[in-house]
Amino acid sequence: MLLPRCSGVLLHPTALPGPHGIGSVGAEARAFVDFLATAGQRVWQMLPLGPTGLGDSPYNALSAFAGNPLLIDLSTLVAWGDLNPVDLDGGPPSDGPVDFPAAHRFKESRLVRAAANFLAQADRRRREDLARFCAEQSSWLDDYALFVALRSHFHGTSWQQWPAPLRQRDSATLDAWRGQLTGAIGVEQYRQYCFFTQWAALKDYANRQGIRLFGDLPIFVALDSADVWAHQDLFRLDPQGHPTVVAGVPPDYFSDTGQLWGNPLYRWEAHGVDDFSWWRRRLQAELQRADLVRIDHFRGLEACWAIPAQATTAVNGQWEKSPGAQLCQALQTVAHELPIVAEDLGVITPEVEALRREFGFPGMKILQFAFDSGPTNPYLPHNYDSNCVVYSGTHDNATTRGWWESLTTRQRTRVGAYLGKHHPEIPWDLIRLAMASVAGLCIVPCQDLLGLGDAARFNRPGIGAGNWRWRLEPGQLTPELAGRLRGLAQIYSRLPST
Repeated sequence: MLLPRCSGVLLHPTALPGPHGIGSVGAEARAFVDFLATAGQRVWQMLPLGPTGLGDSPYNALSAFAGNPLLIDLSTLVAWGDLNPVDLDGGPPSDGPVDFPAAHRFKESRLVRAAANFLAQADRRRREDLARFCAEQSSWLDDYALFVALRSHFHGTSWQQWPAPLRQRDSATLDAWRGQLTGAIGVEQYRQYCFFTQWAALKDYANRQGIRLFGDLPIFVALDSADVWAHQDLFRLDPQGHPTVVAGVPPDYFSDTGQLWGNPLYRWEAHGVDDFSWWRRRLQAELQRADLVRIDHFRGLEACWAIPAQATTAVNGQWEKSPGAQLCQALQTVAHELPIVAEDLGVITPEVEALRREFGFPGMKILQFAFDSGPTNPYLPHNYDSNCVVYSGTHDNATTRGWWESLTTRQRTRVGAYLGKHHPEIPWDLIRLAMASVAGLCIVPCQDLLGLGDAARFNRPGIGAGNWRWRLEPGQLTPELAGRLRGLAQIYSRLPST
């Protein structure tokens, strides 16, 4: 296992409480780290941290490398001298669900103001620090900053709708636009500098308290992203930049018609030419932000569900092989002991299992999936080995209380029989079951710790609107809750060693 036997909590930073309508990496993030440490936890798991595009899904980011500016803590910019205290007045409310449109409007206007103030008054040390950051991150930042500036200039339209010389990345045209959009490019460079500086400080704070950050690397990237625009040769696109096939999954537990994600599939042979250098850079970037990484849709490294681009559902796709072993071998040049967890849910074949086992990656076990068949169900704890991560549920599931409330009497009886209780205390009996299992790492979604119903669900796969909005309320993570969680960690030998 990647870590000693331990446990942690799943909470995306956007769901933290605090001002300006959305969570940030400021004081509330440090307070959550404090809660984890008090509760005897060692891992904070989160979703992808990239700048979100349409739908504000963290799995639909404008870049696989950049950070989400909405997570920047504005109070820290006041401390740096880039904003005045009065700049923080107004804006979206501090409580209630995330209001993405309002958060975008408020924070983006303040970040533009902060960038202007930085350029006008920053001292030499900070200017050199920004220049150093831009140089160190130039392999992705140069293209990304230009991409964001162009996207704004063209009123948010996707790059496939830009003029042909820009779509096709004519070098003279790119140089001309860089000169025209120097100001907007500088703002984006500043925003990324702020994000990465603040994130590094949060990671250092967490690590010093014994908390490891558990990141998320989606196997696919968004079509409307700097990555696809800048590296069109690595994706299966037609000459106009439109995908010929797109990603998704066949009909499954979540949807009778499958899930049509729409991400362009990789041109794997092009990646193999330089030993998967784009992937190696991507993993390096993720490991700067996190201590271990979940590869979302790991089964796509063995085979991808390829759906014709014009399809309206995912039903009529087909499995196409991926070079998973060669890719993982290349990634071992980044870190020989790869700190990777495989999200191996869905249609899993012996070939996928063999790939995961070949590289020793822990898989995932979801307790909500454990009770819909007999005693050989692989999600039942008596069928685990220690090299796995157990969850009560994930961000894609109902909350455990919501799941329980949806069960029939017969299904509840089956759960109770396994737990040895006629009237289980849900979700805590499922949390106890996860903690007691042999799984090396146990992760509990924050909503389950709070016993929340399905109104607190984070995502409904296949539904494009209304997701990712749930947020903690101030004061919900009480000392009593920390004590209860710590007690379970102690009973089941998941406390940090002293």
